[in-house]
Order: sequence, then structure tokens, then C-alpha cells
Amino acid sequence: MAKASIKDQGDSYVHAGQNNNLISSDLAAGTGTGTGAGKPIAAALHKGGNGGDAAADKNGGGGSSGSGGTISSDTHFYGQSPPVYPSPNMTGTGLWADASSKARDMVGKMTLAEKISLTSGVNSNTSCSGFTPSIPRLNFTGLCLSDAGNGLRATDFVSSWPSGIHVGASWNKALAFQRGAGMGGEFRTKGVNVLLGPVVGPAGRVVLSGRNWEGFSIDPYLAGSLVSETVSAIQGVGVITSTKHYIGNEQESYRSPFGDTEAVSANIDDRTMHELYLWPFQDAVHAGSGNIMCSYNRVNNSYGCANSKTLNGLLKTELGFQGFVVSDWGAQHAGVATTLGGMDMAMPGAGVYWGEHLKSSVQNGTVPETRIDDMAMRIIAPWYQMGQDQGFPTPGIGMASDLTKPHKIVDARNSSFRSTLFDGAVEGHVLVKNIRNALPLNSPKLMSIYGYSAKNPDQNTPTSGSSSWTFGAESYSWSEFFAGFFTGSAAGDIPIAFNGTIYSGGGSGATSQSLAVSPFDAIVQQAYDDGTALFWDFTTDSPGVNPMSDACFVFGNAFATEGIDRPSTHDTYTDGLVKHVADRCNNTIVVLHNAGIRLVDQFVDHPNVTALIFAHLPGEASGKALVSLLYGKSNPSGKLPYTVARNESDYVGLGPDLPEGEFAKFPQSNFTEGVLVDYRHFDAKNITPRYEFGFGLSYTTFNYSNLSVQKTVANSSSSSSAALFDQYPTGAVLEGGQADLWDVLVEVAADVGNTGAVDGAEVAQLYVGVPKKGEAPVRQLRGFEKPFINATQTATVRFALTRRDLSVWDTVAQRWSLLRGEYTIEVGGSSRDLPLVGKVTI
Repeated sequence: MAKASIKDQGDSYVHAGQNNNLISSDLAAGTGTGTGAGKPIAAALHKGGNGGDAAADKNGGGGSSGSGGTISSDTHFYGQSPPVYPSPNMTGTGLWADASSKARDMVGKMTLAEKISLTSGVNSNTSCSGFTPSIPRLNFTGLCLSDAGNGLRATDFVSSWPSGIHVGASWNKALAFQRGAGMGGEFRTKGVNVLLGPVVGPAGRVVLSGRNWEGFSIDPYLAGSLVSETVSAIQGVGVITSTKHYIGNEQESYRSPFGDTEAVSANIDDRTMHELYLWPFQDAVHAGSGNIMCSYNRVNNSYGCANSKTLNGLLKTELGFQGFVVSDWGAQHAGVATTLGGMDMAMPGAGVYWGEHLKSSVQNGTVPETRIDDMAMRIIAPWYQMGQDQGFPTPGIGMASDLTKPHKIVDARNSSFRSTLFDGAVEGHVLVKNIRNALPLNSPKLMSIYGYSAKNPDQNTPTSGSSSWTFGAESYSWSEFFAGFFTGSAAGDIPIAFNGTIYSGGGSGATSQSLAVSPFDAIVQQAYDDGTALFWDFTTDSPGVNPMSDACFVFGNAFATEGIDRPSTHDTYTDGLVKHVADRCNNTIVVLHNAGIRLVDQFVDHPNVTALIFAHLPGEASGKALVSLLYGKSNPSGKLPYTVARNESDYVGLGPDLPEGEFAKFPQSNFTEGVLVDYRHFDAKNITPRYEFGFGLSYTTFNYSNLSVQKTVANSSSSSSAALFDQYPTGAVLEGGQADLWDVLVEVAADVGNTGAVDGAEVAQLYVGVPKKGEAPVRQLRGFEKPFINATQTATVRFALTRRDLSVWDTVAQRWSLLRGEYTIEVGGSSRDLPLVGKVTI
């Protein structure tokens, strides 16, 4: 999500291309003035991107190619995204009944101008990313919307929380909830009504995507489970979540139109959409998310914020979404098309499309006022639903517009969540190599520390108000990136934050640290207490190495940021540094703070590389957490939320898709791999990874036994066992879809024993193989639990498999289908360590 400033996108938000042929002939004859007086409806739909929506009767794009065979008109894509109109009204079902009723009453008292004022952002004297105006006569206070990836940005006195990828690596649902509650509380204290997160798009299809670090995992079940906990916790403290970026926003390259080139189109088939990319959004809606953010990219050649299929059809009808849809900042490219397509709020402002132009569209009949009523209701209802009408701080009260000038101090940090910050940092570290008892450390007398990523960056002060906040790799602007702040030593190298360690990725998702403990700071403190001598060198690529060191640490990082995709999965500078040290030190321990998948085959088999930790993005407690793990005060329990390959070529979706050939002006990203991404792809192609999905080491060992698999009729909303196992769900549509999708059909239990001498937590994982039909994965994650087990003790883990967990999307029936036949149930410690295998027949 980009800040209100759009400098990095040039003038693309304003001009939005020159392709006006987005409507069928019957609509072109209209006389509406959707985007301004005197302009026809064709101009109103300008750059809506809904070639399919507005013109589904068109066939192909005859004559749509320009010189040299390059497609030059949207008409080529007509019909690719099916039209779904009208935009459905909020139903106010279930838990939303009271809030819906209150919203309907308030909206009924509003003038047309007041209703329209709710739908666009305005300037404010705060650093809120977005702001909607108040309506004093109705006691509506307005809304402050702010980012959000790992804490509140553009302010002071807030915490830096573990990022999404770090939470994903923890595989801990309770921790995700606690993090959400703590983070949400800080947003509330600062007067932020809408937290612009959590992220489940990008999912991680493109390994090199610049924003994968903001999300939890490429696996939809893992991401969905953690986003559900996060949404519930944040909204439990009265802050609206904006689950994003909906949908198919899998790359940063060409995410927005630029010059005469349109934004990239994520071309996703129906089954893949439901089983992979829509899945975690469904969990967020089921948890009650009050807001969904539509994305920059096109989906099946229709812009995400004007795509009636994804917004009206999938989100508001199929999933029963009750809240409002807000545009990503500058992602609106039309007036009427976005209004009728299902978008409810434009950020950062009305621009040239809404505001007075939207009012004119209502007055001339182009847009029915009932649609404006629904937009207003969907915005007001979450305000009531979260209790923001009573006792909520003044919007933006702690969000000073310029931190370099005197301002009111609002300390949002809550000491009761310090343990969550620490535990979250600990549990997202993944130990993947540990030979010759390298870890935990055993009273070292001399340690050597190498690498740019061990120390804190040199600056965390605001340099010019809220427009440029620099803290190492976390940036409130991107100027450092383009100025060469991040370096790779060779073409094709991944950018590294050479200025110091990283606590999060970059861009709008990065918070502004008030305090952070670097690895070196924490190691120095421990060494001081123990009387350990230290050598260190943060800057030399070929440092001198003391051969008498009991342990040599090499710290590197792999940085990623919004706005740019990563050029590679490793960098030669860090790889060379590791090998240089390992050649001279027989106990070399590598710690990589990685904002995405980082390959390690360049050095990991070196006989003197004894341990490797993927440290991800731990937040402010980074160093404290790492030292606790290194010295055995904490036992590693993180597992990989992705697959680490041996070679880049092993991935099905490595880099972004770029404009080429006839699609030079309309870049296409074809998701032809379907649901076979990450470990599903490795399983299907029988590729051996370096470290598989779900893998992670501990200082103890675990075994699995006593698998039990039972069909059940308990906890069902259905009237009979027969109905429970019908092929298709029959329940009413509530938040998240048909209610009986969450009926529990199968119960699984297994024993996990700690067979070592150290207390520790184990992530027990359950995978399901469905009766073969089409391109079904060999196995897919459908359950995980993380018990803490004392040494020599055993815990029983239990999994509840729902109808949704066991179903596939039927593209003909347009419903979830429970297949007939034998299902395989596997339980173990990773996607390729599954000692328990059972069967159940449906």
C-alpha cells in the first residue's frame, strides 16, 4: 500500500492510459457524466479495466493490434473477466445485524453530499496514510487509516513487531492472536480507526516478489489460519482491519500503469482462484474483517478496483462480505466503473473520478443513489461494529504530521505485550543446520563476529517530517533505495541492507522503530556477563579471522521492498563472506535476516559451516531473541513457511512477468501452474528441495505415534449425518461463505513425544491427499498445532477437518465439492517428514 505521495509512479495515476474502448455499444450510447459535466459514459468508464465486465458481449479483439502485432486496445480482452452486476447490498446478517441497523439509520439522515464525502479521502493535519472527513451533526468522527505491516509507521512511541513472514515461520496461532491484540492496541491508542493490514496478497507465487515478507506464507491454509487469528485480535480491541491486497497482487513489477503500458494482469483460472488465492481472504472475511483493500494489478485483464467479478461476485456475494472495499492508494482508474464494480472508498482522495463527479453521476442517473447508500452503510457499519462510536480516541490524535516539530506525545506502547514482542521474535527464527553441537553455545572464550547485518543502522531519526524516515532498511520513503543505499556486489544480486541489520522489509509496510536491539548489541551484553572476548568486523569482505575463535558468526541479510521485485535469491557478497570465514574458522555459524526466500547452496555444504539460521524479520526484540536461542535459553521451534530450493530453476514462479511481444502494452502473468506452487510443485515434479516446507530443527527430538482418524457427526449445523456428507454445501451464505463449509467432518488425533533432554515446542502438521481429480496436489496442509512438550513427555494433538478442508472447487457447479473416495491423512514434522499415514473414505 503506497503513501498518498505518488511520485514513484510518475503520472500514471492521473493519465491512467489512453484506452477508452471499455464498453459495449449499447453503453456507449449513454449520456451520463460519470467523471465530469459534459463527458459521456465512455469517459466515465475510462480505465476501469472491466473490458469483460462492461463488454462481455464482445468476442475477442479484432483489429485490436497495432503496428508490429502489438495489442493496442482493451477490446482484445473483452469477456475475460465475467460481468457481475449490480453490486450487492450489505445484508447485515449474523453478527453484523446491530451495526447494520445503526448504519442504516445514520445513512438515512445524510444528504447526498455527506454520503459521497465518506467515499473519498481528504487531507488532514496528521500523518495518517488516509483520512475520511467527519460529519459532526451526526456525531460521526471520521476515519484515520494507517499502515501496518509490522506496526504503526510515520510516528513515534510505537513498537516494531515481527513481520508477517516471521509470524508465518512461527506456525503459532496463539502468538498471531497476541501479536494482533498488541499491535491493534497501539493503533487504537494513536487514534487509528483502520489498520491497513494484515496481508495475504501477495501470497508468494513469485519467489522474488518485493512484498512477500508482509504476508504469512505461500500456503493458503497456513496463511488463512494466521490471518483469521490476526483479524479477530485486532478487531477485538476495536480497530478495523483492512485485509489486503485483493487479489492476484503477486509482483511489484508493472503493478500499476506507466506511460502507455497498463498494469500487469494476473490471469487466474476459477479453481486456482478459489483453492489458493481467495482461500485466506475467505478466512479473513469469516473472521469478520471490516475492510478489504483492492489491488493495483489487473485480474483477468480487469483492474482490481473495478473488477465486478472479484468484488461483486466473489467477495460480496459468494463470501458474504459485509464491510467496505477501499482502493490501494492511487489504484482507482475510473469513476462509474469502480462504483458499479464494487469499490466503496477511494484513497488517498476523490481525484478526477469521484467527489463532485460521483455526485453528478447520481444526479444524472448513471449511478443509482441506492449504490451510494450501500457504500456509505458499508463504511459506517464497521465503525459501529468495532465500537468506535463510543470511547474511541480522536482519529489521528497520536499521528503528528511532522516529527521534527513540537508535537503531542502519545506513547502507544503497552508493557504487558513486551513478552509477546520477545516470544514472537524467538519463534520466527528457523534453525535449518546444526552439526557438531555448534548450538547452543557452550561458554565460549572467544567469538568473532563478521558481516554488515550484525549491527544497528546508523540512523533512525526523521530527516524531514514524515516524508522521509530512515531506519536502516526500513524506509518511509524509497529515496535510499534508488540512491544506492542497498547494495549487491554483482549484477543480478539481491539487494542487501549494507548499512545494518533489518527488522522488517521496506516500503509502506515498514514501521518506524522507537527502540530496537541489534544482534551485536545483545551478543556484547551476554559476552560481557560471561567474560567472553570478541573480535568483530562489520565492513570488510575478506576480514582477518582469528583461528582460535570458539565460534565465528557471519551475519547477512536479504532485503525486499514494496515497489521493486528482488533480482535474485542470493548475493555474491554475502556468499563470499561466508566462504571466506568458513575457510579459516572451523565453527562458522551463519545468521541470515531474510525478507523472502534465500538460497544457500552456495555455501551451506562447506564442512566448517556448522549452523544456519533463517532469522527472517524479528522486529525490535531481534538481538535479544537471537541471543536467547544461541545460548540455549530458548529452544528453536520455527518452521519454514516456504520451500528453500537447491537451484532457482527448481521454482515454478521465480520472477515477475514483464511486457513482451504483442503484450508489450498489456503485460500478462498467466498462472498456468494452477494450484501447484511451492511444495505442491516440488511434490508434483518430484524435486528434492534443500529444505522443505514446514522444516525446522530443535535442540531436542520428537516422535509421532498413535494416529486416529474418525468421521464425525458432531458440531454440525446440518440436520443429519447424511446431509453432513452431501457432495455440495447447502447452508446459508454468512460471512466467509456457506455456513456448512465449516462443519467438522473428520477428527484426527496423534501423539507427539519429546524424546530428547530439552523442553521444547513442536509444530505437528497434517496434510490431506484428496481422491485424484484433475491437477490435485499430492498433499496439502490442512492442520497444524504447536504443543510445548517437556523432555521425555508426550502430548496429544487434535485436528478438526472441515467440509472446506476436504473439498475441491467445482468449476461447473460453482460450489465446493466433497469428493467421493479415499482420502489420505498424513501427520508429521514437515511436508516431507510424515511418519503417520491414515485413510478415510467418504
